[in-house]
Amino acid sequence: MKQQVEVIKRGKQHKSESYDRKKLFDSIVITGLSLKLPSGQAEAIADKVCDSVELWLQNRPEVTSDDIRSRASIHLKTHHPDTAYLYEQYHITI
Repeated sequence: MKQQVEVIKRGKQHKSESYDRKKLFDSIVITGLSLKLPSGQAEAIADKVCDSVELWLQNRPEVTSDDIRSRASIHLKTHHPDTAYLYEQYHITI
């Protein structure tokens, strides 16, 4: 991904940071591993989801972390619905 995208974080201060594929990738892999997916499968799913999210991010100079989480969930559902469900529930349960 060539264009830098600013991600507006949750919370009162609304800090922003640059989009970080590794952060999204790791989050998806950890969610998959918590469901006992083999690490190779979790990583393959995370790669596909990150690719889809980055395609969506093109021509968007600024998004919220909720936007990214929502878009990732949509793509996760096509690859592994249980992982998508757990990924969506993360902020609700913590």
